[in-house]
Amino acid sequence: MNLGYIFLRQQIIVNSTFTDFVLYAYFISLLILFAFGAHGFVMVYHYLKQRGHRYVPPPLTETPVVTVQLPVYNELYVVNRLIDAVCALDYPKDKLEIQVLDDSTDETVDVCAKAVAHYQALGYDIKHIHRTDRSGFKAGALKHGLELARGEFIAIFDADFVPNRDFLKKTIPFFYTDPTIAVVQTRWEHLNEEYSLLTKAQAFALNGHFVVEQDVRCKAGYFINFNGTGGVWRKTAIYDAGNWQSDTLTEDLDLSYRAQLKGWKFIYLADVTSPAELPAEVNALKSQQFRWTKGAIETARKILPEVWKAKIPLRVKIHSTFHLTNNIVFPFIVLAGILNVPLIFIKHHGGHETYFALMSVFVLAFIGSFLFYLVSQKAVYPDWKRRILLFPLFMAGSMGFAVNNTRAVLEALFKRRSEFVRTPKYAIQKKNDSWQVKKYATKKKIDWVVITEIVLALYCFFGVISSLYYMEIAALPFQLLYLVGFGGVAWLSIRHALEARKVRQ
Repeated sequence: MNLGYIFLRQQIIVNSTFTDFVLYAYFISLLILFAFGAHGFVMVYHYLKQRGHRYVPPPLTETPVVTVQLPVYNELYVVNRLIDAVCALDYPKDKLEIQVLDDSTDETVDVCAKAVAHYQALGYDIKHIHRTDRSGFKAGALKHGLELARGEFIAIFDADFVPNRDFLKKTIPFFYTDPTIAVVQTRWEHLNEEYSLLTKAQAFALNGHFVVEQDVRCKAGYFINFNGTGGVWRKTAIYDAGNWQSDTLTEDLDLSYRAQLKGWKFIYLADVTSPAELPAEVNALKSQQFRWTKGAIETARKILPEVWKAKIPLRVKIHSTFHLTNNIVFPFIVLAGILNVPLIFIKHHGGHETYFALMSVFVLAFIGSFLFYLVSQKAVYPDWKRRILLFPLFMAGSMGFAVNNTRAVLEALFKRRSEFVRTPKYAIQKKNDSWQVKKYATKKKIDWVVITEIVLALYCFFGVISSLYYMEIAALPFQLLYLVGFGGVAWLSIRHALEARKVRQ
C-alpha cells in the first residue's frame, strides 16, 4: 500500500501539467457549484421577505365547466384510486368532465374501461380515451384530450395522485381574479413519505422545491413552472402558448415558459396540497430523475434564447437561466468528486497554500443549501429539527445520483433523443406494503451507470484512506459524502433489482 501511495504521489508532484489541470478544473467545478449553491441564499432571502403574503382562496361564485385530464400508461395498481378520488371532487356533476387518457398496453386498459363504465352509470361525464400509438407520449395524450375537452379550465393529475375533494373549489376561483392567469398550481404532498429512508430523502428534496422555490418564484415575479400535475390550466392559455409539444421530456416546463413569455401569469398555492405517491424503489427513482434532468436541459436549449430576446426584466432573465440550467451541476459534482483524491496529494506536498485558502470560501455554497432546506422543512413539519438531520443523507444522495443525472445532461446537450419512460407506481402507502411483488418492479440488469457508481465508490474509499493517511482531515467529510452517495446508490440499485427479479421469477 505504501508503494502505491508513493508512486501516485510522485506522479502528481512530478507532472506539473497534471497538477495545474487538477487545480484549474477543480476551481471551475467548485465555482459552478458555488454559483448554484449560493443561489440558495437568494431564495431564502425572498422567502423570508414574502412569507407573510398568502393567497387566500376567494369564494367560488362561478362554476365553469372543468375538464379533469388523467394521463395514464400501464398504471394497474393506482388507476382505480385516481378515478375514485377525481369522481369524489366536490364540484357540480354537470360541470365536471373527466378524461381518462389511457395509453396503456396491459390490463390497465380493461381496469380503466370498467371504472369508467361504473361512473358513467352513476351519471358522471367520464370518458375512456385509449390511444394505441402513444405518439408524443404524455404531451401527445394531453394534446389529443384537449381537442375533445369541453371544459374552459383543464385540471391535470398523474396516476400517482389522490386529489383532495376541495381541490377545484380552492383553485378555480383564482381564475376570476385576473383574466391573464393561465395556471393555478398546488403544492405536492407525500402519501408514503414515512415508508423508507429513500422516500424520506425524496420528500426532503421536493419540499425544498415546493415550499421555497415555487413560492418565491410566484411572489417575487419570476417565471415559475407548472409541475405537470396537481394544477389547473386555462384552456385558452394552452392554445395561445402553442399547445403541448413533445420535443422535450418536460412538456410541462416547456409550456410554462412559452405561456409566460406570451404574458400569461401563474399562481402558486403553497397552502393547498395535492397528495401523491413517491417512488419506493431506487431504479424507478433513477428513471424519474433522468427524465426530469434531461427534459430540463432540453427545455433550456429550446427556451433560453427566447427568454433573452424577450422584453422582460433582466432579473427575470437571470433567474430563468438559473432555473432552467440548474441540472448542469451534475457533471461538475462528478468531476469534483474525482478531483478530490489527487488534491489530497497536491495539498500534502505543499506549495499551493493561497489556492486552498481561497477554495475554503466555497463552503458558503454548502451553507446556502443547508439554510434553503432548513427553511423548507421548518415550514412544513412541527418536528423540523429531526427532519433537518436528513440533510447529510440528501447531500450524499445528490452526489450518488450525479452519475445517472450526468448521463441525462450529456444526452440532452448532444441532442440524443429518448422515449418518455414512466415512473412505475405500486400504491405504496403503509410501511408493510410491498413493491417487490408488483408486475412493474424494475428487474433491470446492472448497466454501465451502476458499474461507474461502484468504481467511483471504491475510488472515494481510496480517497478516505488517503485523507486519513496524510491527516488531511478537512477533505474527509466530503470524501465520506461521496463514498456514501456513490456506494449507497449503487448498492440500492443492485439490491432492488435483485429483489424484484427474485420475487417475479
